[in-house]
Amino acid sequence: MKDLINRNLSGKKILILFILTSIVYTVMLTITIPKVMNFAGGLKLLDMLPTGYTADYVNSLLNALGSDGRTAYLFQQIPLDLIYPCLFGVTYCLIFAFIIKKLGKENSFLFYLCLIPVFAGIFDYLENIGIIIMLKSYPDNSTTISQMTNVFSISKSTLTTIYFLILLIALLVLLTKYIASKIRKTTNR
Repeated sequence: MKDLINRNLSGKKILILFILTSIVYTVMLTITIPKVMNFAGGLKLLDMLPTGYTADYVNSLLNALGSDGRTAYLFQQIPLDLIYPCLFGVTYCLIFAFIIKKLGKENSFLFYLCLIPVFAGIFDYLENIGIIIMLKSYPDNSTTISQMTNVFSISKSTLTTIYFLILLIALLVLLTKYIASKIRKTTNR
């Protein structure tokens, strides 16, 4: 896995992946999610609830969506959300590995933190599978599926938050290192 990541640490590849990931995310946030939410009567979609939800909330949402809203969720939002987790996992894994390499820490335990977005992506897929099952089995939703999907949603959100906090710290360390090297060059002249 480490070799595969290292072979793909090209700035150009990472930039292309970042742009593609951002486009898919932007389309979801500005088009497909608002379209589905128009049917939801003010309720948020399950993937937009980072602190989780109950089986009762799931039933309320699926009822509020109605047939057209559930169809839009299943056939417009979910297909994009089946592309996004892979893009997110790969892109942000490579971004962090790239930064760690720039810091000269690619052989330390820090390198393995780049796997956090991969695991977040896996939980996103599990969340999506749960949502698909609930949409297709409506109105006969299983409380167990709702609870499991909730765990996947919270796990995805928690790992994503942890990742971005670690990424921010790594970027600050990289910036500090860069500024310090510029100051050293200036004072050594």
